[in-house]
Amino acid sequence: MKLLMIFAEKFSYTPTVKTIEDAEEHTESKTFENALIGFIQVEEHDTEKEILKVEKNLVKNLKWGARKNNTNFVVLHSFAHLSESKASPEFTKQVFELAEKRLKNADYDTAQTPFGYFLDLDVKAPGFSQARMFKSF
Repeated sequence: MKLLMIFAEKFSYTPTVKTIEDAEEHTESKTFENALIGFIQVEEHDTEKEILKVEKNLVKNLKWGARKNNTNFVVLHSFAHLSESKASPEFTKQVFELAEKRLKNADYDTAQTPFGYFLDLDVKAPGFSQARMFKSF
């Protein structure tokens, strides 16, 4: 898995192109403030592991990133541009659903960007080192 975490003072998206035919319909734009955005790529080798271990490791890293940036809000964003290796959309979506549930159970506020879409993004991120972190696991 590849995980790029960006702390954003403001993060907005607008769905533009549907890339997965059976994805839920999304047309609304949304904006979040003071959130850790997880740009997440689940890779093919992750599918060889127990899905709960994959999800748990993702959540552990997201919680660490959120603590480093003094936020309790985490946005999960599927970003299949961090590696050439990709897990199936079904496996990836399941990891996202499990991660969101675990974060909520740990009293984090969470959101997901529309899965299966290209999005117009607007990111306002401050310029300090902990605002941008990368993990590969």
